[in-house]
Amino acid sequence: MKKVTLTTLLKRKNAGEKLVMSTAYTAIESRLCLNAGIDFMLVGDSVGMTHLGYANTLPVTMDDMLAHTAAVRRGAPEAFVVFDMPFMSYQECEAAAMHHAGIAMKTTGADAVKLEGGAEYAPLVSKMTAAGIPVMGHIGLMPQRVQVCGGYKIVGRDEESAAQVMRDALALQEAGAFAVVLECIPENLAKTVTESLEIPTVGIGSGKYCSGQVQVITDLLGLMDFCPKHAKRYLNAGELITDALSAYAAEVKAGTFPAPENTFQ
Repeated sequence: MKKVTLTTLLKRKNAGEKLVMSTAYTAIESRLCLNAGIDFMLVGDSVGMTHLGYANTLPVTMDDMLAHTAAVRRGAPEAFVVFDMPFMSYQECEAAAMHHAGIAMKTTGADAVKLEGGAEYAPLVSKMTAAGIPVMGHIGLMPQRVQVCGGYKIVGRDEESAAQVMRDALALQEAGAFAVVLECIPENLAKTVTESLEIPTVGIGSGKYCSGQVQVITDLLGLMDFCPKHAKRYLNAGELITDALSAYAAEVKAGTFPAPENTFQ
């Protein structure tokens, strides 16, 4: 298949085609996504919870993200891969942010970076895009601010916060972001934001009117104990894997594995 580029995604959006995005964290996951027709992938800092055993995204490091993004790229060289900038990789100062984004692009083969934040990061987004780094914005619920917000909460239900979401979206577009993630905002607000922008919106927990959707692959496959309201389990893979591993353990203990067909003579 041909390499998916930023131009590919914008053409799809302009043609009215919904963008389908999934997180991926390993070469196996990215190859499975690609085989399923999902060629727009986010290597999310959610890897902290899905693969590294953390309670939230805050402990995830640049080294973690570099390793996982490189693996995703190796698994799906044709896909459009977005590197999620981890906590404190871009918040301290513009120089550090530019350095870390450049390292992400140069060492992993990512096609773009994503950062959480609205109008306050518009100058940084402008600087990154001017330097040749495509940026995806992320507004609404921002998991990296979970400690400040006191938990994971819907954003934009009142008039003031809804107006701020709109200001953030417009500021990111003006700064040169190629798309913006809308996380956990009311569906009608997401619809208004999407209709107000020329760039695509990618929703997660923000209803059906966004230009596309992104979901966490472990939620889609049923690999986690908890499934959030905005997600849908398409497979209970956790149960299937547990059953398969239990069968393996039982056969080893019973002495029936390895059988003759699994043994070299």
